[in-house]
This record gives sequence, C-alpha cells and structure tokens, in this order.
Amino acid sequence: MAGRLSWDDYFLELCEKVAERSTCDRGPGGKGVGCVLVRDRQILATGYAGSLPGMMHCSEEGHTLRRVTYEDGVTREHCCRTVHAEANAVAQAARRGVAIEGATAYVTMAPCDACAKLLVSAGICRVVSNAPYHAQGASFAAFLGCNIVVEYGEDPEEG
Repeated sequence: MAGRLSWDDYFLELCEKVAERSTCDRGPGGKGVGCVLVRDRQILATGYAGSLPGMMHCSEEGHTLRRVTYEDGVTREHCCRTVHAEANAVAQAARRGVAIEGATAYVTMAPCDACAKLLVSAGICRVVSNAPYHAQGASFAAFLGCNIVVEYGEDPEEG
C-alpha cells in the first residue's frame, strides 16, 4: 500500500498525539512532550509532560523555572513543576506491572540526561526521537556507553 507509515513513523506520530495531553508547554515549538514505550510493535505505556498526580499543572499555576548553566556556558531555564514524559511512561508501566525491558522508547524530543539514565536503568534498548535535546551530550554518552541505539525519525537539524 503506497504511503503507508513505517512502524517508527507510526509510533512517532502517536507520540505527537500523546504530547497533546501535556500540561507543560516547554517542549519543542512550545508544545508538550510525549513518550510511547513499545515492544514487538505493541504499546506498553505512554507518558506526557505533566505535574505529579493531584498537583497543579503549569497550564493552571504557571511554570516553576530553574536556571541551568551548561558546560558550554549557555544558560537555559527548565520547568521543575513537571514530570518528564519518559518518566511518566516508565511510572505508568510500573504502576500496572508492565515489564518494559527490551522496549523501544519513542519520544517527541530526545531525552534529557536524567531521563536517559532512567530509560537505561529500566532496560530500554532503543530510542527513536523526532527532535534532538539541546544539551544531549550527557544523554547520548549514557546511551552510547550502554549500547543503546538512538535514531531520529526526521532530520535532527530540523527538530
């Protein structure tokens, strides 16, 4: 069938839909971030950027920003109110007793350092992303050091 999506593109498009549930808009392009965990072409769990259950969301209360200066001297602000999409997906799987070892993490934006460590520890074996993370050096060092494949669904220069 002409024009049929590849599996990677299919799951990346689902990530975009999951991201629409985000309550923090600090992701790429002012949109939220979504994550879909998949093994054997089956969705295991999803997650989006949002506050802890029962807590006020950025969309209601505003962002709780923290300034971070990176090794290259660039300073950026990060929202500390939210739980990242990857962490929410891993937590959802844990709450439901779903094993995610050997799964692929599809994400709208490549994971930050903390989420990369979490995904490695959870046994994720592959990461597919629509866009790079601005400070991805540490993230990719963790993935590379643990032999985890990282791929982009689109040209990372366009993300």
